[in-house]
Amino acid sequence: MRAIIPVAGIGTRLKPHTHSTPKALLNVGGKPIIAHILDKLLEEGINKATFVIGYLGDMIKEYVEKKYPSVKTSFVEQEKMEGLGHAIYTAIPTFDDDEIFIILGDTIFDVNLKEVFKNKISSLGVKEVEDSRRFGVAVVKNGFIEKLVEKPQTPISNLALVGLYYVSNRRVLVDSLNELVKKDIRTKGELQLTDALQIMIDKGEKVTTFPVDGWYDCGKPETLLLTNQYLLSRKSFFKPRENVVINQPVFIAEDADVTNSIIGPYATISSGCKIKECIIKNSIIDSNSYVEKALLDNSIIGSNSFVRGAYKRLNSGDSSEVDFY
Repeated sequence: MRAIIPVAGIGTRLKPHTHSTPKALLNVGGKPIIAHILDKLLEEGINKATFVIGYLGDMIKEYVEKKYPSVKTSFVEQEKMEGLGHAIYTAIPTFDDDEIFIILGDTIFDVNLKEVFKNKISSLGVKEVEDSRRFGVAVVKNGFIEKLVEKPQTPISNLALVGLYYVSNRRVLVDSLNELVKKDIRTKGELQLTDALQIMIDKGEKVTTFPVDGWYDCGKPETLLLTNQYLLSRKSFFKPRENVVINQPVFIAEDADVTNSIIGPYATISSGCKIKECIIKNSIIDSNSYVEKALLDNSIIGSNSFVRGAYKRLNSGDSSEVDFY
């Protein structure tokens, strides 16, 4: 089986972090998003992967080849951002297995894929949501998908597609992607993967759904921090340090220099960081950053950053009320 991982997007909603770092390499829970994805794929026995790259793609290629030499990788460039369907279309030359597993490059997931793969029936990961207008959705009848709709303004289903697509018949997928591009079938101005999958269904391909309760989006600052919370709640990593109070769960890299500080809960301190006289919680401090005398909450600090706060001097009388912003 080959995994297809589209990571060509610019990551507009995560600026300024994505000005210099591709979204897939942003740190969450102690390692880049793409590392969580690849670790899960290897755990499920998938060791072949195609990366659809674009913006800052060389950084992704360098990281994957260095950190995951056991993965048989291919890299294809999506020169124009014309939608997810177009991204997968560009990867067709690398399809060398009958079974294809597509996973979005900004999604961390927790689901038993072996149960999905063993049935040899194409299946899409879904999660029940209250407001389906922000998602592609699946309309299911008698256990099989009847219709796929991209971000419906009128709710027709609460089963949101979460970015996991298992296709058991690569030939049908290839034919559908070719038809999508040849006929220039667009939804909201883009060549959508949901439209290609709908072509498959219309041609008679049976497609089911599988529930994904553990679905963690990393596409916005607030969801990146929520995903950081989830990952740390599963596994805390740190070594005790003198004059440092650690409120678990946290991730503190072994080589991070942390002194006279309170760290956590839900704080990620990456490799090469120097933290001095700080209180940091629910935040991500990326690699090689220096933070001193700072009180941080719900914060994301990019790599190689320098942050210095300051103590305040007060001389306040009785019944005073003082706020710092």
